[in-house]
Amino acid sequence: MKDLELAKNLLKENALSLAIVKAGRLLYGTREHSMIGMVKAIESHGAELIGASVADRVVGKAAAMLCRYAGVAEVYAHVISEKGLRALKEGGTKVEYFKIVPEILDRNGRETCPFEKLVANCGSEEECYKRIKEYFDSTQ
Repeated sequence: MKDLELAKNLLKENALSLAIVKAGRLLYGTREHSMIGMVKAIESHGAELIGASVADRVVGKAAAMLCRYAGVAEVYAHVISEKGLRALKEGGTKVEYFKIVPEILDRNGRETCPFEKLVANCGSEEECYKRIKEYFDSTQ
């Protein structure tokens, strides 16, 4: 089974919010919501994520830029925003998705997701990672 298919299966079968697979094995999986899972995966696995496959429940620009920062090769999103799709394609990341939406909303479904606002005018993967990481560091 290819890594992306395995990641998709693990995401669904184990009710994960994020599954990262490389060379046929699960590198990282979590049920945590928000960007914290991808930030933790980057912190704990670093360069090991280069070339990995990611399956994520929700991918907006913020998640897409973290995947690019980590050097992920391919991404499956159950739900992806137009900006997330564009960011992945511009980064040369292979992408598959179930549903595309205009934007990722907050948990109440009323406003743009705070992480999408945080990275709205980021120009690089590094800048996006730094902003998201600083946000989590400041809330802990």
